[in-house]
Amino acid sequence: MKIKLSTYCKELEQKIKKKQIDKNLSEEVYTWILFFQHERLVHLIVTFFTGIGTILFLLGFLAFENIPLLLLFLITLCLFVPYIFHYYYLENGVQKLYDLYFDIKKLL
Repeated sequence: MKIKLSTYCKELEQKIKKKQIDKNLSEEVYTWILFFQHERLVHLIVTFFTGIGTILFLLGFLAFENIPLLLLFLITLCLFVPYIFHYYYLENGVQKLYDLYFDIKKLL
């Protein structure tokens, strides 16, 4: 997803610089924004529940001192950290798409 988003933003920036803008481009960008917003929502939900699971496993380990809960905490923590970075990238990428979309709308 990162590659798609960054590639698409670079293509849009080139089209804006070359003034290759028409109404179809703004509609296409709007469609891509909706697509990436959906992707962002899915990753937000996954990140949220992974974070909740991580915290619950940590609290369970601290309360019961059960080694399997510590292992589950470490596993979910290893998942949670990359999810945070990926969601951060998606959020910033969609914000960049918003800016490019508004730039295109100004030029029409």
